[in-house]
Amino acid sequence: MTVITAYKDAPTKAIDIGGATFAYRELGPDGGTPVIFLNHLAAVLDNWDPRVVDGIAARRRVITFDNRGVGASQGRAPRSVAAMAHDAVAFIRALGHDRIDLLGFSLGGFVAQVIAEEEPRLVRRMILAGTGPAGGEGIDKVTPVTLLDSLKAALTFKDPKEYLFFTRTANGQATARQFVNRLKERTDNRDKPISVTAFRNQLKAIHDWGRQQPSDLSVIQQPVLVANGDHDRMVPSSNSADLARRLPHAHLTLYPDAGHGGIFQYHDEFVAEALAFLES
Repeated sequence: MTVITAYKDAPTKAIDIGGATFAYRELGPDGGTPVIFLNHLAAVLDNWDPRVVDGIAARRRVITFDNRGVGASQGRAPRSVAAMAHDAVAFIRALGHDRIDLLGFSLGGFVAQVIAEEEPRLVRRMILAGTGPAGGEGIDKVTPVTLLDSLKAALTFKDPKEYLFFTRTANGQATARQFVNRLKERTDNRDKPISVTAFRNQLKAIHDWGRQQPSDLSVIQQPVLVANGDHDRMVPSSNSADLARRLPHAHLTLYPDAGHGGIFQYHDEFVAEALAFLES
């Protein structure tokens, strides 16, 4: 059987979970502990940086998916992080996995924390990127930041992620354009964009997460790699330092002159560190 190692070539599959079809893609070698990718606000399957997916899939099985009501997945998108986590666990178990690694980016990092708290035996290791804890600094401001930067992007004919994920320095903007171009590499069978309803439900979930009482993160005993840019405007970088302090077995990496999408800007360095962490 041919092993698919390029995300742009991975077929989109579907699995039924409680009467709703979930869309997903998988690639990389069979066997071992799969790495489940948990996506960011407004993202569908095509919003993962192929350099990150392909880099990790060179040595590990990678599975990306659209949660309920997002992209090509059916149903109504949840309005809470906890409900998103429950759907993610149902998806993982429907594929037959009882031991996984998680890579949660932004909103996906919130979801990953809930999964690790509620299903500790399911999770082996976890990467939390561009994310923060419940009640974290500035997380309840994601909606105005997102809407303002989306307006700026519309007025300048740019992708909103160029503003939201990257710094405004020359280096930040050059890498932003490269990232946006990489997202277009897949030309066949692209995913559906997120609906307005699902986007609004995700914004509500993020706002509520930012207003929640902090969780006792000491219960998360798994090894955790925390990664971010040092100038994250969406989920302020102080949240990454806070996570690393409060998680008992965490390592923190902050990339210089990088924003929310630091792992995409520094994809080569991130992939190397992620693989070393997952395989250690």
